[in-house]
Amino acid sequence: MTKLQYLEVSEFIDSLFPNAKCELFYSQDYELVIAVMLSAQTTDKSVNNVTKVLFKKYPTLKSIDDAPIEDIEKCIKSLGLYKNKAKNIKGIAHTLLNDFSGVLPSDKDLLQKLPGIGNKSAGVIRCEVFKIPDLPVDTHIIRISNRLGIAKKSDEPIDIEMKLKRLIPEDKWIKSHHQLIHFGRYFCTARSPKCSECKIRKYCKN
Repeated sequence: MTKLQYLEVSEFIDSLFPNAKCELFYSQDYELVIAVMLSAQTTDKSVNNVTKVLFKKYPTLKSIDDAPIEDIEKCIKSLGLYKNKAKNIKGIAHTLLNDFSGVLPSDKDLLQKLPGIGNKSAGVIRCEVFKIPDLPVDTHIIRISNRLGIAKKSDEPIDIEMKLKRLIPEDKWIKSHHQLIHFGRYFCTARSPKCSECKIRKYCKN
């Protein structure tokens, strides 16, 4: 896909989701880190349901670090992989307190030292908390990129990220990240996409 063709794609997506933004609830920076980690293989809605209880019960990093692992497991038991995620919650709190003096780092490599935080999650945190241009790729963006012929099915997420970054101006990376997720979540869905309403269907390889 050329930059000119992608411009047509982005204009259509922008018309659908002009104000797309992160749908995870948080009030502290570290709460977003935990929410992003919890969102692996589950929906933002499910994560918001458990973090509402979790962050009310444990309102500080110290209280999370001190909390019995079993109590954290009970708070997030409705999520998949909850036992491992509970360890990561405590690990994130402990690492931030002990290695970073309770201050969330903006450096991508340092963010990935937090348990459960990989390249994609670190990119999301940088975009949302620090407004640093990045274009992290999730399952929705992978699907959209494959359908539009931007990526090949054999591409890794980092390959797709690089291809999108070559198509999209850097000052639009953050907005495009949110809009592509919304497009995949609510329009070009995995099942029953709204093909009859799609104005960029000519680019679709599906």
